[in-house]
Amino acid sequence: CFGRNYFYRASAPEVEDDEFADERAEVLAEAAALKKLAVDYMHPEVGVTSVDGACFGRNYFYRASAPEVEDVELADERAAVLAEAAALKKLAVDYMHPEVGVTSVDGACFGRNYFNRAS
Repeated sequence: CFGRNYFYRASAPEVEDDEFADERAEVLAEAAALKKLAVDYMHPEVGVTSVDGACFGRNYFYRASAPEVEDVELADERAAVLAEAAALKKLAVDYMHPEVGVTSVDGACFGRNYFNRAS
């Protein structure tokens, strides 16, 4: 009845609940994973290391002696994507270099405005 309680005395170290300890461990594990991803992203010269056995299997579809095969639909889609990328690049260059100016070959650009004229 008169024993000392060493757990709740003023000089006792603070004890953490199991839920808080588990949550802290999860947060620290997630922070470590994010740090690893950030280091991998910022240092591409390090390279990728793998120990998975499936990574070392042979690929019979892309071997040197495999015939070159490309689907027609895939080739058409690739051409469309490359054309769209070229158009987007031209728009980006036009936006970033306003000193180049605008050139137009459309005949409608040189028409008269009959709605806002003085007479």
